[in-house]
Amino acid sequence: MTVTYVIDGSEVTGLERFWQVIGEAVNGPGGYFGRNLDAFADCLSGGMGTPDDGDFVIEWRDHASSARALGHEETARHVRRLLGRAHPTNRPALQRNLDEALAGHGPTLFDQLVEIIEERTGPGTLRLR
Repeated sequence: MTVTYVIDGSEVTGLERFWQVIGEAVNGPGGYFGRNLDAFADCLSGGMGTPDDGDFVIEWRDHASSARALGHEETARHVRRLLGRAHPTNRPALQRNLDEALAGHGPTLFDQLVEIIEERTGPGTLRLR
């Protein structure tokens, strides 16, 4: 039986709120399902509340609201935080990402989250509504 996890996109007001919404969708109130992009990818790859046989769907309702909330402005905010604690060798690439986001170009956090879901779960697992 396929399990469906529903993300209410209207509740996603930024990245921190996304972590709460996805955690609760998968694991109930107060649930954890990653607090950064790497942890989120790891959670999708190995249990962490999802069915062990991988038979699940993530239905992202009102994803357009999430796409706006996780757009270039939120992406720039996120990259700024990363830049402050990045290893010196990673700073030039992060600065390029920040400059791109500030100019309204390049992938957004929403794009990155969608890509992670599609890469880690396979086709048909993500339904954008």
